[in-house]
Amino acid sequence: MHTGAGGRHDDAWYDQDAGPVVRPYAMTRGRTQPIRGQFDLISLVVARWPVPQRAELTPEQSEILASCHRPLSVAEIAAALDLPVGTIRVLLGDLLDAGLIDTHEPPVLDAPSEDLLEAVLAGLRAL
Repeated sequence: MHTGAGGRHDDAWYDQDAGPVVRPYAMTRGRTQPIRGQFDLISLVVARWPVPQRAELTPEQSEILASCHRPLSVAEIAAALDLPVGTIRVLLGDLLDAGLIDTHEPPVLDAPSEDLLEAVLAGLRAL
């Protein structure tokens, strides 16, 4: 059980299986959507270098930039930082807005034609 100052219990802010429940909310200042960008799970993110000295970064944003010296997907960043994808998306939106990262969105593919789907189905039935 976790106790705060003065012996009061703060286990309402801690979930035994999930860990701290307030931290991601505090990191994003309560925001649930990025201010810029879409950040699909497979979107690639790469840091721009050098980072300007005037950049005011949170520890998590600094860790994102350090991790993204080579392109990483949003899912990989979330896993590396052990944070929810929604939180990572908000932090990435801030970094994109500050011009500290570049993103490469996955290509948007057109839906396959009905003829192609029918040909695939016919091929599967022939197996």
